[in-house]
Parts: sequence; structure tokens; C-alpha cells
Amino acid sequence: MTVFTLKYVVDEVDSGKLLREFLKEKQISKTALTEIKFFGGGLFANNERVTVRYPLKAGDVIMVQFPREIPSDDVVPEAIPLNIVYEDDYLLVIDKPANMASIPSREHRRGTLANALLHYYQSSGYEATIHIVTRLDRDTTGLMLVAKHRHAHHLFSLQQKKYAINRRYEAIAHGMLEIGKGRIEAPIGRKDTSIIEREVRSDGQQAITNYEVLGSYRDLSHVSLKLETGRTHQIRVHMAHLGHPLAGDTLYGGKKNQIARQALHSCELSFYHPVREMQLTFHSNLPEDMANLVKK
Repeated sequence: MTVFTLKYVVDEVDSGKLLREFLKEKQISKTALTEIKFFGGGLFANNERVTVRYPLKAGDVIMVQFPREIPSDDVVPEAIPLNIVYEDDYLLVIDKPANMASIPSREHRRGTLANALLHYYQSSGYEATIHIVTRLDRDTTGLMLVAKHRHAHHLFSLQQKKYAINRRYEAIAHGMLEIGKGRIEAPIGRKDTSIIEREVRSDGQQAITNYEVLGSYRDLSHVSLKLETGRTHQIRVHMAHLGHPLAGDTLYGGKKNQIARQALHSCELSFYHPVREMQLTFHSNLPEDMANLVKK
């Protein structure tokens, strides 16, 4: 089984530093270094095992080998096809279909993206647990970011705290929005009477959604939305708060007479690759059900 490994070549600027300092600058946490020390993995300079006190020299090839990750017994691998848009040693971008939950729950133990990912990893000879960075609701389609190791997930979590992972969605909402462009800033919290449903409430968490109407069709509006925060059901709650719930979203007041699920699609995903050090942007076209609704 392949284990997660990072490699660096030391340049003149870092010559003379201790390896501990160098790895801190690469955002490898103390927790990760402790796990490497006590639970497998290792630190290597020019293929020789070293400690964090190793003094760096220009030209050194540093390798950080992380401990093996043991998949949870709660997730059963399933041979479910995945639409992989992009993959490298650190991450996956997946275009998720409708009717697929991101992770198992009491209602949906099987058939989730996590089940499919675990099978894909094992069939590829890669031993890892599931690290989903940007989740989507079961019936929301489109692009999702998955880290292939807990350290990669840690690096993306740092970006999420700075709202540096950008996501754009397209949705079809009931009614015609009077204002063609706007910013919804309304805190969201769990509804007192439900473990699933959210609502706008004064004691909720900060939630900000920017929207722009792409087209109106009598009783429906085609809307582009960009998230500044990532609360559970954020777009669905905010659009219902405006009085324009998403078509098909019966949980928040939508109707299923024109589409069988909430009409929401993650169409654009942009983030900075924390290891390759470059900006990546991905796009996904509207799925057939939403595209047909727009055409009508």
C-alpha cells in the first residue's frame, strides 16, 4: 500500500535552518510530527533517517513520510463509479451526481461518496481514510474537493478559515427576484424543532451569500451564487429567507412539480494548491434535469 509522502529540495535561503523550523514553515504541525515519531513514518535527508534537529544544507532532499491511515470500519468500500475531474497525489476533484450523500448517516449507510472513495483508494493500492473538504447535500450536484491525506486536509482547512476556497453555484428558484444582484448576510442556526433543518436566526453563525440573476422565466429564476461562508444548507436557507426557495426543495418551501430534487449545482471550484503552489479552477456544466428546466 502507498503511504502519503512529501518531498522538498532545500535551497540556499533555508540552508542552516533546523529541519524542525523548515517543516513548521511548510505548515506541518507539531501533532503531525508527533504522529510520525511514535506511530510510523519518518523524516529523511538524502534517504538517511534524521530527526527534527537535523541542520539543513542547500541541495538536501528532504522526505517526510506520514504514518499509514487506517480506514474506519464504519465505511464499507463499494464499487460505485466516480466522475473524477482532477487527481494528483494530494487531492481529488469530483463531480457528484444527485441522490448521493457525501458521507454515511443513519438514513444512508451505503451508496455515499465516502463508500465509493474507499473502494477507489483500495483498488488503487492507496491506504487512507476519507477527507472531504467541501461537502454537498445528497441531492446537490457538482464539484467537490477531497483531500487524500489528513495533512492535505489540514492545509485546506487553513484555507477554509480564510475563506480562500471559492465556490460558485447555479440554482433555479421559485418566482422572479426583484433585485438582479445582491448580498445576503443573515446568520444561520439549527431550527429548534429539527435536527436537520436550518433557519435564519439572530443567534446563528455568520453566513454570507452573493447572488446574481442569470435569467427569469415567469415563475422561475436562474441564479448564480457565490459563498463567502460555508454553513449547512446555506444557499437553500438564504434563498427561502428571500422568499424564493429553490425549485424541488420541499424542506424549505420549494415544489417538486418541475424537478424531483433541489435545483442546486456546484458549477465552479477554485483554490490554491498548497503543495504544488498554484491556483486551480474547475467548472462543471448544469446536469440534465436543471439544464432542461432552464431550456423550458
